[in-house]
Amino acid sequence: MPGPIVTLNEESLRSDLRELVRKTVEDTLNGLLEAEADELVGAERYERTAEREAYRAGHYDRGLTTSSGEVTIHMPKLKGARFTTAIIERYRRREPSVEEAMIEMYLAGVSTRRIEDVSEILWGSSVSAATVSNLNEKAFASVEEWRNRPLERAYPYVYVDGIYLKRSWGGAYENIAVGVNDDGYREVIGAAEGFTESSERWRDFLSWLRSRGLRGVRMIVGDKAAGMVSSIAEVFPDAAHRRCTARFYRNVLARVPKSRRAAVAAMLKAIHAMESREAAEAKALAVADELDRMRLGEAARVVRGDFPETLAYTAFPREHWRRIRTNNATERLNREIRRRTRVVGTFPDGRSALMLVSARLKYVAESEWGSRRYLDVTLLDEQPYRMAGLGVVGKCARILTVPS
Repeated sequence: MPGPIVTLNEESLRSDLRELVRKTVEDTLNGLLEAEADELVGAERYERTAEREAYRAGHYDRGLTTSSGEVTIHMPKLKGARFTTAIIERYRRREPSVEEAMIEMYLAGVSTRRIEDVSEILWGSSVSAATVSNLNEKAFASVEEWRNRPLERAYPYVYVDGIYLKRSWGGAYENIAVGVNDDGYREVIGAAEGFTESSERWRDFLSWLRSRGLRGVRMIVGDKAAGMVSSIAEVFPDAAHRRCTARFYRNVLARVPKSRRAAVAAMLKAIHAMESREAAEAKALAVADELDRMRLGEAARVVRGDFPETLAYTAFPREHWRRIRTNNATERLNREIRRRTRVVGTFPDGRSALMLVSARLKYVAESEWGSRRYLDVTLLDEQPYRMAGLGVVGKCARILTVPS
């Protein structure tokens, strides 16, 4: 005969366990406070001694939000002495882990309203919008310190980009820089308001990076913004500039009918699949000739005029080519920024946009994104030649190499 069937109400069990943990935390904290009070007065409750200078005067209750839920703390009151506790900071209503969790939720892209709801579910008490805002200000102070931190390492590769965000009065760019440090790991090394993509703004941004200690730059990867190219030559004259290959492809394909883009894209990719700069140059010219035969003269003109600046990566170790011929190092960051800012829509001012972008960058940079080695930069020391005379000639950033 089968035995009785036992059923469990999982929700009720979880609730009972949560209450058991919460009550244990509450009892433990109150027990510790009582022990502290006994030590301060030099006697246990109701004990009379000649040496004691203070006496118990009851308790007052206060709430404390912990990661285990809302607990009631019975704070001892004393006569003849002030009760101070090392267990709970005076007037503190939440333990640090709860505040840190709320800040992390905000930086992870959770809305203020959602944080209020989540805090009620997890900790048994909701937080006001004002409290969340105060915590965000605290987080932003930390973000601003991080944004302006000294750059104390060499960064042989630097990726720069601009992302356009709407403001209440129009729109502006946020300039972003990612560096691969001398251990081969990616770091977000810069985020600042650019307003426009003019030479002056890019020069200010690059000069700011240099003033914070940016050094050892061998190549800067970015788009073909004229202001960016000329500013690189001015601020970092010994660094090569390489245009992002993906941006080059998009510029060419914008001049090709949709029905023929797949074929032309394959032709363009073949340029950068070559094993040497010479072979890539020959292939690019052959592709331009083929585009002319296909009656795609505008696309052919862009290929002939722009392909040299996409080949700067060929002067660096072959093992690095896949990583440095595109701006993919910043793509994840751009996606995260757009995901977070899409919720906001239009920013009221530049500071709010910059702070939210910087906070999101800091959050991602401190995640797995920044903990994985991106390149083996020791290969740069094994190069059989050194970089010299790097500069911008016309529209193309060219690299002159001198055998060692």
